[in-house]
Amino acid sequence: MKKVFRPYYLSVAFALALASCGPAKIIPTPVENIDKMPLKTAPLKEKDLKRWSHLDLVKDTVPGMSVDKAYAELLKGKKGQKVIVGIVDSGVDINHEDLKAVIWTNPKEIAGNNIDDDKNGYVDDIHGWNFLGDAVHEQLELTRIVKKGPSAPDYEKAKAALEKEIQDLQGNKQQLDFILKAEKTIKDHLKKDSFTLEEVKAIQSDDTNVKQAKAMFTQILSGTSKADFDKEIVDFKDYVYGQLDYNLNVNFDGRKIVGDNPDDINDTKYGNNNVIGPEPKEAKHGTHVAGIVAQVRGNKLGGDGVTNNALIMAVRAVPNGDEYDKDIALGIRYAVDNGAKVINGSFGKYFSQHKEWVIDAIKYAESKDVLVVIAAGNESYDLDVTNKYPNDTYDGQPEFASNVLIIGALSPNYGSKMIAGFSNYGKNNVDIYAPGDKIYATTPLNTYEYLQGTSMASPNVAGVAALIRSYYPSLTAQEVKQIIMESGTSLTNTVTVGEDKHKVNFKEASKSGKIVNAYNALLLAEKRAKK
Repeated sequence: MKKVFRPYYLSVAFALALASCGPAKIIPTPVENIDKMPLKTAPLKEKDLKRWSHLDLVKDTVPGMSVDKAYAELLKGKKGQKVIVGIVDSGVDINHEDLKAVIWTNPKEIAGNNIDDDKNGYVDDIHGWNFLGDAVHEQLELTRIVKKGPSAPDYEKAKAALEKEIQDLQGNKQQLDFILKAEKTIKDHLKKDSFTLEEVKAIQSDDTNVKQAKAMFTQILSGTSKADFDKEIVDFKDYVYGQLDYNLNVNFDGRKIVGDNPDDINDTKYGNNNVIGPEPKEAKHGTHVAGIVAQVRGNKLGGDGVTNNALIMAVRAVPNGDEYDKDIALGIRYAVDNGAKVINGSFGKYFSQHKEWVIDAIKYAESKDVLVVIAAGNESYDLDVTNKYPNDTYDGQPEFASNVLIIGALSPNYGSKMIAGFSNYGKNNVDIYAPGDKIYATTPLNTYEYLQGTSMASPNVAGVAALIRSYYPSLTAQEVKQIIMESGTSLTNTVTVGEDKHKVNFKEASKSGKIVNAYNALLLAEKRAKK
């Protein structure tokens, strides 16, 4: 798995241009088998799209979490307590203008004295810990297994998966090369590096290559700006070559720079306190996740976080590639031991060499009353059939812990396409759904972006959990999990899931059959807290 967060670099116009040089067909959303509530057929305005996850299904006809309604009607005039939320991820830009006010500071550590003041094993861990040190790129877990050779567990399965990944990637590379060649053709013809839709349309040429390039970029620039195209193509190129050079390359060694033995859970003296990481842009994923939870509300910067009382603890443990089980296990334990009451895990993979270490860490979190919220994954898989690591159950066995929530992703399109096309699903192995497509939040160096993935759905739920724990601190992690699942909005419409887009009743796509609703959750928390 290429991290739970799999970026969808090609915009609709971009993808259409790849598929055809003819005019695009507009296919209306089918209206059969959806709930009786009227559909919002007009596109969301930008100001609403930026906060659609906070909107209300009944009022706004988008499947948001009713966060704005909760603040307006339930939390006005109330003061909750601070809740530490551990963000186990790729790093967090703790200096971001919309996050720096909500970053956790270790009260037992003196900054810069090079002493482990609190004797927790981590020197100068002021805002968290970086278990990756200066490492950035990493192999996929299946690549690491193949590298170990035929004696490694799951070798044959991993080898077959690696060969398929490489084969599939060749198609992406061909697409990338085709696009880049067409772009160069336009640049050479116009004798300029930047160009507009009008300039492309005005091209006159009998050259076949120029005509093909013109048709492609007429299609692309009809649906997106050249600036957005430039960004997408850079991201797409980074993705393709990141796979070839690092993720799927059996000869690459991304761990050497860290200096530990990743197969030894007792080798814990590694990493550093730079929770952003050596390259700020590589903290994009973790910074976005942190912002979804807690970017400052109402300050007219970027978007708003779900909770106004979170303190973000940054735990860097997810590289550009698959995370090591050891880093995740130690990262969870670090967050627990340093006061986190909610931990967000927007990561995952489909091979694991030491899953027992992560299982033990989750059980440890359970014993310390810490809720762990985990993204379901972005491969459109049925998790009742395919194991995804981590989860709270494998191979159809009973859940091994009561403090874990597995989150699928929603799109803003209420109706049959409400479950995001990339989202994993599962009647028994996905607990509930939350907004995860087109989510606007913080990115490094004081920027903001829309990103998508179950990676974005998970922190939306972690934010709701922190909100509950802030205003109703007597409730346990297990109670908060149950409240979120029980209080969600039940839907019975038919939706499409999986790579084949087959139809299921929404209630069959997760254990709860619901979408998260902060307003309802706070109402139920109030009742439970009074018992």
